[in-house]
Amino acid sequence: MSVAIITGASKGLGRALAEALAARGWDLVLDARTEGVLAEAAAAVAAYGTRVEAVSGDVTDAAHRADLVAAATKLGGLDLLVSNASALGAEPLVRLEGLPLDGLRRALEVNVVAALGLVQETLPLLRASGAGAVIAVSSDAAAEAYETWGGYGASKAALDQLAAVLAAEEPGLRVWAVDPGDMGTDLYAAAVPDDGEPRPEPSAVVPGFLRLLDERPASGRYGAPALLEER
Repeated sequence: MSVAIITGASKGLGRALAEALAARGWDLVLDARTEGVLAEAAAAVAAYGTRVEAVSGDVTDAAHRADLVAAATKLGGLDLLVSNASALGAEPLVRLEGLPLDGLRRALEVNVVAALGLVQETLPLLRASGAGAVIAVSSDAAAEAYETWGGYGASKAALDQLAAVLAAEEPGLRVWAVDPGDMGTDLYAAAVPDDGEPRPEPSAVVPGFLRLLDERPASGRYGAPALLEER
């Protein structure tokens, strides 16, 4: 039985990925800040018949990260860590000249520092798995220069680099930074509330993530849309 930790799992991509893994028989540790919303998501995921531990809290809190690792240990170990929890830095997004520095710090703490902290906590379990993998949910804003996306994009670029270095340092693991592409999520709505263009549901890109788990390609940066096109 495989075990995964998914952060930011109460809605959007995190929840869609949790449901897809549960349908495959994975046991899951789910994280989110809002306890009630997380409990609702966990109940839906548990309906697939797998074990689900819902641990609410903030990934920037070291004690909360330790609780996530303890929950995975309770389920028997850890095979996959998905760093999906994200902060924008400003809602809605603003140009760099007006980006609150406290907002940038928050984005870096959530998107980079907490992600690394969770990797550090989970490495012994991932190494022991024999098939350990890390998915860092990235963004095209990490590689492209979009107005108002500077703070968020910088944090995701830093996350990409951490993933690349982790892959070099841990050749026994698979470490994938994954750009999910455009999605209709609450995060995007908060970032650009005036954009009413339709976007794919997060569930539409999940098969790209599952392909990584099925085929286990070399560590690196991948785009979920490209993974879907190549199937």
